[in-house]
Amino acid sequence: MAKHQRTRRIKLTAAITAVAAAAGVTLLGTSFAGAAPAPMGTVYGTDAATAVSGSYIVMLDEKKADKSELAKEYGGKLKRDYNSSINGFSASGLSETEAKRLAADPAVAKVVQNKKFSINATQENPPSWGLDRIDQTETAGDSAYTYPDSGGEGVTAYVIDTGVRVTHEDFEGRATSGFDAVDNDDDADDGNGHGTHVAGTIAGAAHGVAKKANIVAVRVLDDNGSGTTEQVIAGIDWVTANAKGPSVANMSLGGGADPALDEAVQKAIAAGITFGVAAGNESSDAGQGSPSRVPEAITVASSTEADEQSDFSNHGSIVDIYAPGSDITSTWNDSDSGTNTISGTSMATPHVVGAAAVYLAGHQDAPRRPSPRRSPREPPRTPSATPPRARRTCSSRSSSNTRSRVVPGSGPRPRPDAGRRWTHPRRPATVRTAAAALAPTGRGGCGVSGISP
Repeated sequence: MAKHQRTRRIKLTAAITAVAAAAGVTLLGTSFAGAAPAPMGTVYGTDAATAVSGSYIVMLDEKKADKSELAKEYGGKLKRDYNSSINGFSASGLSETEAKRLAADPAVAKVVQNKKFSINATQENPPSWGLDRIDQTETAGDSAYTYPDSGGEGVTAYVIDTGVRVTHEDFEGRATSGFDAVDNDDDADDGNGHGTHVAGTIAGAAHGVAKKANIVAVRVLDDNGSGTTEQVIAGIDWVTANAKGPSVANMSLGGGADPALDEAVQKAIAAGITFGVAAGNESSDAGQGSPSRVPEAITVASSTEADEQSDFSNHGSIVDIYAPGSDITSTWNDSDSGTNTISGTSMATPHVVGAAAVYLAGHQDAPRRPSPRRSPREPPRTPSATPPRARRTCSSRSSSNTRSRVVPGSGPRPRPDAGRRWTHPRRPATVRTAAAALAPTGRGGCGVSGISP
């Protein structure tokens, strides 16, 4: 009898072990001779506070014929296919262990946790002054904004944001809907207002810097102003694939450090699109977030009407330029004539992107091969309006003053002690404002028409 019971127990244990193994469950105390552990790779960003559970961005080392099968092989499901800004895809339904196994696949370069991004916080404030500031080197305005007749004509500005109210009268029919990565369609209408405000500062007839540039709305953030890495990269990927002619892109959004997002921006810039990105509004080092830490982009911090760093603005060595970001009035999404006054590095960035659009409009030399008839002393003619050239110009042609509390490039500043306002010690500091891309004109002020390559 005892032998019969023991035989039944052995058979039952074997059956449970077989079922558990089929379900992918490991039983403690059970081992199988010759079974090697599955290789594990690194998944980046798993500790992010805004991580999207079970969702990952997969960057490939090589072209993969069937990305869906690769995702499925490790227990996931293909969500989005990226081919222009990065070579890869997004996948959902993966556990952290499955994601690590996927990261070890020979075809995979990197796996990054999908995470949430959002617009930078804003606040309502008094009327704007930004346009009057950026066309001259002096802090005191002259109640006028002087700009060349070209006004950014022929340049397309891609607003990667919450969408744009393209019917707003300030756009004069120059705004169109491009792509909606939130709803996966081509209707990038703005249910928030942030994207419309940004677009107005770039190219609005009344509120804009580049008053003749075209606007294309690319919606990657929802009506609450938030989105994911997956959505933001999808927007960048669409822009990279569809941009034609001289192009600029505005990203007034931010989040934690994200290598997948960084690479998408870098590849888009390498494709010839000039990117302006917001430094962020946390009063901290802009080099710690994405996309603000991308060195090839123009990273923009915010200044006040007195040319001081805005209290909320991020800063640090990655910042290329400061631009008007406090109390900026621009277009809004509540009606075709609506306006709103808000603050943030989100408002500073489109001033610089607009200036870059004006610069690109005037510097579109076609690339030419060396001519055998040209003098050996004459250098080859190359395109002058490349993203690196635009970035250098925006920084080098900006004005300087001695009224700011922080030196651009000085690294992160200490946080102020409770109840004490921190100021830069010992010596006055300088701030470069978005008189960027502006040079002296005959009227004695400063206007974008005079910039040299």
